[in-house]
Amino acid sequence: MKRTMERFRQEAGITGLETAIVLIAFVVVAAVFSFVVLSAGLFSSERGKETVYAGLQKTRGSMELTGGVIATTNGTQITNLTFGVTLAAGGDQVNLDNADTTNRTVISYIDAVVTDNDLAYATTEVVGDGDKLLEPGELAEIAINLGTACATCIVTANETFTLEVKPPSGSYLVVQRTSPATMTDSIINLN
Repeated sequence: MKRTMERFRQEAGITGLETAIVLIAFVVVAAVFSFVVLSAGLFSSERGKETVYAGLQKTRGSMELTGGVIATTNGTQITNLTFGVTLAAGGDQVNLDNADTTNRTVISYIDAVVTDNDLAYATTEVVGDGDKLLEPGELAEIAINLGTACATCIVTANETFTLEVKPPSGSYLVVQRTSPATMTDSIINLN
């Protein structure tokens, strides 16, 4: 009987040891699983933060139209376009020097027949420090001579055209206008 009791005591001790080992294994597995879940969560939140910052960077350089788009005509077609631009609230500076070969703003012309992805333009700072860099608080006037900038860009009466002002970074400024029914006036404010 004594032998049976000792054997029973030994088995109880082994069972307790086995239970402790299983419990420790569960704790280790749970710790590894929680580490994996936390790592995945941190990774996804980091990617979300990168996406938000990329979106902010894209909208930072945004310009906005200031005033109207003024067209000069020769009686039958539009020869020149002039419009003012400024930075949107919180926007980063924009290079408006058409002579630069890199990191410059590009203006595209689009109508029903013609697409020109790089119009020549001239920039005049109305309010600012005199350089070709549009900075917060400055106002620049962009002038496009359609005759020299794009020989095939002919805008006559009742035609819709679009100008896309594309800064090096940030969102585009899209200016879409329709020419009036008659071109008798030499200067027209395109609404």
